[in-house]
Amino acid sequence: MNEMELKYGCNPNQKPSRIYMEDGSELPVTVLNGKPGYINFLDAFNGWQLVKELKEATGLPAATSFKHVSPAGAAVGLPLDDTLAKIYWVDDLGELSPLACAYARARGADRMSSFGDFIALSDVCDADTARLIKREVSDGVIAPGYTDEALAILREKKKGGYNVIQIDPSYAPDPVERKQVYGITFEQGRNELDIDKGLLSDVVTDNKEIPECALIDMKVALITLKYTQSNSVCYVKGGQAIGIGAGQQSRIHCTRLAGQKADNWFLRQSPQVMGLQFVDGLGRADRDNAIDVYMGDECMDVLADGVWEKTFKVKPPVFTREEKRAWLDQMQDVTLGSDAFFPFSDNIERAHKSGVKYIAQPGGSVRDDAVIDCCNKYDMVMAFTGIRLFHH
Repeated sequence: MNEMELKYGCNPNQKPSRIYMEDGSELPVTVLNGKPGYINFLDAFNGWQLVKELKEATGLPAATSFKHVSPAGAAVGLPLDDTLAKIYWVDDLGELSPLACAYARARGADRMSSFGDFIALSDVCDADTARLIKREVSDGVIAPGYTDEALAILREKKKGGYNVIQIDPSYAPDPVERKQVYGITFEQGRNELDIDKGLLSDVVTDNKEIPECALIDMKVALITLKYTQSNSVCYVKGGQAIGIGAGQQSRIHCTRLAGQKADNWFLRQSPQVMGLQFVDGLGRADRDNAIDVYMGDECMDVLADGVWEKTFKVKPPVFTREEKRAWLDQMQDVTLGSDAFFPFSDNIERAHKSGVKYIAQPGGSVRDDAVIDCCNKYDMVMAFTGIRLFHH
């Protein structure tokens, strides 16, 4: 089959809609269940490229959680400790496979953004990963294959309508890509840049020590950015994106947005949040929403209004601004990637507040010296890649 009709395009009024191969060759995907739509396939194909490259760059299974053609999360399959398993709501599932750990991390770091995601997996989907996917609100998944047990589990989701796509892992696209805007065709070479250790060898700060774990995190950050709508910035810790700022017109706004998400990820691990006692039967999404409110500035208003009684067994204490700052001051060794250079040192100042120690960015600003000086002030390590990673 070299084409597939879709229900509609980005919006219901945009018809007709299809995906097809211009050269008449077979589509490299097979729909095993459901009926994916236009945006589903955009997320699926971008997500597949991301996890395929993460697997090639790190040797570890990889997963990403996509929303509206940008990743909400991305991660490699490192084991989960007890704290992460609890804040990702997977502590009841026992020991997970590496692929399931990758998805738990990709989904869990920013659960608010991952709600209703499209998933991409680098490896054959196993039963552990399928069980985790089945209980989350998600639109679909793409992977190079599925075990019989995993496929049976996924086919039960959404009353049998869950989108399951299999992609040929050997598929290689044409090196020139095209798209149309307003009836005009754009053409460019595909971004085939390899994110490897050599790309991170130009360390421009006084501190030049990059441990292996930070190198992995730099690769995760840059590969994630390669498939994130620009401008974009990505915070990474422990092999997973913990904050992604996508599609902002100002880089400092990217850095702030992604930094706030990274802060929320760490605040979820605080004793105040870990100690919350939810009413019986409250779903994971409702718990996520409640935690987000509890960690936010509106916490005191909500608790004062008595809304807490619908959510918590016991009225939680106010999580004060001072307590949050004291907890965040313990966050360390975070990696930050940027798809283009930092034009001002204010980005570094903001990154420092979220525990950033390692930075990968293209360099090339007329204010590079000021940015480097700011990194040196905080003993950060910064590598210039010399390569921009805009994605549109």
